[in-house]
Amino acid sequence: MEKQELDYSRYFWQGEKVRLRPLCESDAESACIARLDSPARQDLQLGIELPTSVDAQKEALEKWFNCRETNGTIIFVIETLDGDDVGGISLHSMSQKNGVFSFGVNIDREHRRKGYAEEAVTILLRYCFLERRFQKCNSACVHTNEASIALHRKLGFSDEGRVRRHWFYNGRYYDDMMFGMTIEEFLERYPPEEMAG
Repeated sequence: MEKQELDYSRYFWQGEKVRLRPLCESDAESACIARLDSPARQDLQLGIELPTSVDAQKEALEKWFNCRETNGTIIFVIETLDGDDVGGISLHSMSQKNGVFSFGVNIDREHRRKGYAEEAVTILLRYCFLERRFQKCNSACVHTNEASIALHRKLGFSDEGRVRRHWFYNGRYYDDMMFGMTIEEFLERYPPEEMAG
């Protein structure tokens, strides 16, 4: 039987360059490979992790397969429209009471500077603001992560401060840069009618 081609033309989770999809068992190998980029993992405030294997990654990631919310976190894979895995994005720190959330995004080194992170974050912001009724996104990154700082500013996040000496790795302390975006700021920059398929 011939595999049916899927029609993503009206798919909410897709932009012009990437789509978000659920994390699944077959992603364990790419997750294992991503852990080999220690400087990127440190920029994500994960520090130096213990060595792992594909089997260990399957076991560790299993609780997030198929967009299951675990410990307040949902993990998506970012893939190109051709189906190539280029990174991941998480939705976390969700508070229904306060209407706030955060995200984390990582693009694999060979796929950076192509606009994938910007589009993936925009898709996630649209979901959180327009479908989940959140009113503010709070985000942070280590002060040496120039790419993340530039991404936040390009997306329209406001600088909200700096937490000094918040992270320790590589033998020293690093500051956390704080960013925020309200739903009103999002809607001004990304009107819903311009995002409709």
